[in-house]
Amino acid sequence: MTVTTPDIDSKKLRVEEAPPSRVIHIRKLPNEASEAEVIALGLPFGKVTNILTLKGKNQAFLEMGTEEAAITMVNYYTTVTPHIRNVPVFIQYSNHKELKTDASNQRTQAVLQAVSAVQSPSSDVQEILAAASSPVLRIIIDNMFYPVTLDVLQQIFSKFGTVMKIITFTKNNQFQALLQFSDPVNAQQAKLALDGQNIYNSCCTLRIDFSKLVNLNVKYNNDKSRDYTRPELPAGDGQPSLDPTVAAAFSKDSNSLLGKIPGALNPLSAAAAAAAAAGRVALAGQAGSSGVLLVSNLNEEVSNTHMNTRVYGDVQRVKILYNKKDSALIQMSDSNQAQLAMSHLNGQKMYGKIIRVTLSKHQTVALPRDGLDDQGLTKDYANSPLHRFKKPGSKNFQNIFPPSATLHLSNIPQDVTEDDLRLLFSNAGGTVKAFKFFQDRKMALIQMSTVEEAIQALIDLHNYNMGGNQHLRVSFSKSTI
Repeated sequence: MTVTTPDIDSKKLRVEEAPPSRVIHIRKLPNEASEAEVIALGLPFGKVTNILTLKGKNQAFLEMGTEEAAITMVNYYTTVTPHIRNVPVFIQYSNHKELKTDASNQRTQAVLQAVSAVQSPSSDVQEILAAASSPVLRIIIDNMFYPVTLDVLQQIFSKFGTVMKIITFTKNNQFQALLQFSDPVNAQQAKLALDGQNIYNSCCTLRIDFSKLVNLNVKYNNDKSRDYTRPELPAGDGQPSLDPTVAAAFSKDSNSLLGKIPGALNPLSAAAAAAAAAGRVALAGQAGSSGVLLVSNLNEEVSNTHMNTRVYGDVQRVKILYNKKDSALIQMSDSNQAQLAMSHLNGQKMYGKIIRVTLSKHQTVALPRDGLDDQGLTKDYANSPLHRFKKPGSKNFQNIFPPSATLHLSNIPQDVTEDDLRLLFSNAGGTVKAFKFFQDRKMALIQMSTVEEAIQALIDLHNYNMGGNQHLRVSFSKSTI
């Protein structure tokens, strides 16, 4: 970068007050101050067109788009002392009318664009400063047809800087995450590039904004949270920790994984490809392209262990383990459906017990050999009429949501009343809290008192014959009543 350095003799500047200029001189910056934080000082007053930081001298020069914006900025900070990282900084006009720096410097331009993107007409100084100095992003995934794991997020966002911590959770029936970078600038660049983009074609849309948090407190390294700076953290409360084979796979160059991804990806290019690879890598060290799940801690009195996973894919085969009746192998149609079921169902309460869902090392669930009686422990559902996802691009993929207390009902016969449905679901062992018909009365929402009751009702009543060979369809809803 070619730089013509302005006169920065601080003693001279303190004695001689420069006339108004588009260029603002900022002094006594804290050592760790970022370019983004300096730019944010000027954003409330107008467009920032250039910046020059002098790290060794704890000084910076900020060029505003107009002299009027610079005057407004200096006048404001004359009455309100600006702070960066709780350190007061000093602002005055520079003797220079413009900053002569290399305009093609990509980092400078990227920082200017990224930080400017956080400004809105309603933003005040403190809001912009808070956003610009936060290394933590809040991420919401819309249209999540396929699972989005910690490793998928790490693969995508690490393209923009060092990802230090991630915490995932479900709020308002939406999968969300908090992700912390090592530098606020990286967070701003990631938001600018990824907000509104899809991880996979036509689904898993990223909605990104800045968190008010500046540091995440991660207690456990498991499938819900990860501190990449502290690999020694425990998995916590029986949650699975990262499998060593998976960790090894992710340590490789992500490009080596791209050949494993069939189908076209969206314009996220390398980031999307890495994300798609990440979604499947969890299987790479264990079961190749297998879609087999190991479900454990089941209530042994419940035999229809396959039913609940049908919400997240088509179940092909189920095998209850002979020597461990509280565990079952469930074969889904493909690995994406297996991961989707695992991400939504692991840790859920079913028939009074917290179930555990992990990926199995088995490639398939084997049927019993001819003539061998396995006491009905293995069932084949390959030709089941209950399969929801046979057709590629089926609309059913758009109605996949995490378990919730509210269920979506469809294919309701015209002569079925609200009282009929309330009674049906009450008899399934739950308490109906609320009910709402859609306008055409072919669909409805029904809210149970707990998520566990909703899960049980879905298992018992999906495909229930309502008469006239009309079968009720039940799925989890993202809405509430």
